[in-house]
Amino acid sequence: MQRPIQFIASICVATLGFAAPAAANKVFVSNERGNTITVIDSDSWEAIAEFPGGNRPRGIGVSPDGKYLYVCASDDDTIRVFDTETYEEVWTLPSGPDPELFTIHPTGELLYIANEDDNLVTVVDTQSRTVVAEIPVGVEPEGMAISPDAAFVINTSETTNMAHFIDTSDYQIKHNILVDQRPRYAVYTDDGTKLFVSSEIGGTVSVIDPLAANGPELTTKIGFEVAGVQPEWLQPVGMKVTADNKWLFVALGPANRVAVIDVESLDVVDYILVGQRVWQMEFTPGQEFLITTNGNSNDVTVIDVARQKAVKSIQVGQQPWGVAVTPE
Repeated sequence: MQRPIQFIASICVATLGFAAPAAANKVFVSNERGNTITVIDSDSWEAIAEFPGGNRPRGIGVSPDGKYLYVCASDDDTIRVFDTETYEEVWTLPSGPDPELFTIHPTGELLYIANEDDNLVTVVDTQSRTVVAEIPVGVEPEGMAISPDAAFVINTSETTNMAHFIDTSDYQIKHNILVDQRPRYAVYTDDGTKLFVSSEIGGTVSVIDPLAANGPELTTKIGFEVAGVQPEWLQPVGMKVTADNKWLFVALGPANRVAVIDVESLDVVDYILVGQRVWQMEFTPGQEFLITTNGNSNDVTVIDVARQKAVKSIQVGQQPWGVAVTPE
């Protein structure tokens, strides 16, 4: 599979400048096995720095003001916080054991962290650097999402096969939705009318109506089929939805593809060939580009969102896992 990836990169890199963002942003990539963070400039699309990220860095995100990079150092049982300009570690946040993924409150004041080993979601105040709450959830929590109005935080538990709706006002679970096997990620549309949950082993994306009259309900499931790819390789993991609520992009793991889904019709309209074992994704601020982490080829793929085409591959560290981009 690697040869077509290189081919796409070589023929498309010359066209990358046609849709270049107005200003460069920093792209941070967590390298799970290399224990480092790679920094990429979104103007030149070159790796410009690499620094230690703690032991087994996975989930990663940038504060709303762009000043701080939060990294789940899973084997250190902590969230490491770095200055996005100097790359210096400035402090740590208590995370609970084995933090894997988190979501950030729109104000930047709270992190909601999935603790895979202890079946908890830990809520941390980023200002006081203290634990606000610990919420028991299902077995092996991983995916984290927050509703556009910040009223609910969603956690997906891999072994319980559920999406848990946690009320942010009292930290109580108000709804549970059963999905397919091993849910890994959750994402809302920006208008809050749909919630998508990817199930890695089930091979589907569940579509949930969070605004249904009697509480959130599962409305349908999206499956995947790629010619020449074994069904068991079609493993949905990371997802991103465009701000105009038109397109859902789904990383399909060892299938080395990103699925493109029409949000209105829920049809799969295309598959984009990327690197090996595509895992997580993030947009640049204007959503001109989508960056994917490819764990087995140790690179990231840059996708032109408007054209829905892969345009460049960039080598990073060992086993890239998560990706975050500074805001405008």
